[in-house]
Amino acid sequence: MSPNCGPRRDGATPDIVVIHYTAMKAAEAAADTLCNPRTQVSAHYLIAEDGAVLLLVPEEMRAWHAGEGQWGSVEDVNSRSIGIELANTGLAPFAAAQMDALVALLQGIMRRWDIRPERVIGHSDMAPGRKIDPGARFDWRRLAVTGLSIWPVATTGDDAPEPGRFAALMRRFGYTATNDVDLLLKTFRLRFRPRYNGPLDGTDMAMISDLAHRFPVDVNATWA
Repeated sequence: MSPNCGPRRDGATPDIVVIHYTAMKAAEAAADTLCNPRTQVSAHYLIAEDGAVLLLVPEEMRAWHAGEGQWGSVEDVNSRSIGIELANTGLAPFAAAQMDALVALLQGIMRRWDIRPERVIGHSDMAPGRKIDPGARFDWRRLAVTGLSIWPVATTGDDAPEPGRFAALMRRFGYTATNDVDLLLKTFRLRFRPRYNGPLDGTDMAMISDLAHRFPVDVNATWA
């Protein structure tokens, strides 16, 4: 178990899951880092390449995995989330056994805490520019197919690319940690169009419009 944890602040309970990769070559080295009091970092779970799941911090406690960032109105993401680290350098595909273990783990977490699929996010989503994990090799579609995350229904469109509207839709969906349109586009594509480059286009607009209107992050907020 990791000593790098504490009580969740202000009586918070988890309603977000944040997925990370370790950026290290082996799960053993990652576990050493996450359990070392000098590093001041941790996660609730670490999943090894072979699918072994290590519990490092009890779910009821606040692990130190998210750092600076925001998702919707949530600024203290650590107090409102469960963090899952996947042993991966960020350059390799995620092993089948590892993804199978992640699916099983998420099913239990989401059932225990009544967490909605749209609130399963990547570290890059809540910390654009500062973090890129779980990266372009992560299979978000698989999680969506199994009801553990979400994916756009509309994937093509004729909407004219409007940077201001794109940024507003991104904020409505949850990307509130930056107003930099170029960074927002890069972050969005990292998750939803990982192999695409080029300027903002109608497909980007259709996808984020679909997501933002079906899954507004803070339903009572007023958006541009």
